Amino acid sequence: MENSTESGPAPRPVAGTAATTSPQPQVQQPASAAPAAAKPVVQMPSKPAAAVKKPKQDRPPEDDRGIWRISRRNFFSVAGWAAFFVFLATSTIGALRMMFPRILYEPPSAFKAGFPDDYIVGEVNEKYKDDFRVWIVREAEGFYALSAICTHLGCTPRWLAPDNKFKCPCHGSGFRMSGINFEGPAPRPLERLKITLADDGQLLIDRAITFRYEYGDWIKPECYLKYS
Repeated sequence: MENSTESGPAPRPVAGTAATTSPQPQVQQPASAAPAAAKPVVQMPSKPAAAVKKPKQDRPPEDDRGIWRISRRNFFSVAGWAAFFVFLATSTIGALRMMFPRILYEPPSAFKAGFPDDYIVGEVNEKYKDDFRVWIVREAEGFYALSAICTHLGCTPRWLAPDNKFKCPCHGSGFRMSGINFEGPAPRPLERLKITLADDGQLLIDRAITFRYEYGDWIKPECYLKYS
């Protein structure tokens, strides 16, 4: 007996039952295919180092006069440098001064007083009194030189020709032509000086060598120059 039943729609799977699926065929890639290109690595830019902050500096005003701007700080700075340079200059001068000895350069004590014939017998010559404080006296037998320094307090006496004496204007001391004291407070006679003849025939007076009457020096040959 032929089945007269018509084929209807395929039955739906019952819930809870696993549906059977046919395996899918795997497609194999050919071996010669190249691998996928690697993606380029993108490097991120490095962060810059933190900038060093400089201390803020105040700008000087346009009319700034530099170190001459008067302020307490500038004053002590200038004063310190000035003291340093003064000390340096003083030290340098002192060091240089020590290199030179302290010597008093005085004129020579001896001097020439002209030729003997320039003098008049019996006269007191005052030509060298102001420059050398010396009187030169000529006698008939020769010459002697007197110091024009009063033996009282060192004043310069004056020759009084009418009175034939030396008179001190300070305290009135009087001396004869020979130099012997006879009035006033002068305690002793005037001093005589060394007198000789130089090689050229002039009178040579040496003020550094003196002769005192009270010591008996007036009889020494260098105290009196014999000349006729």
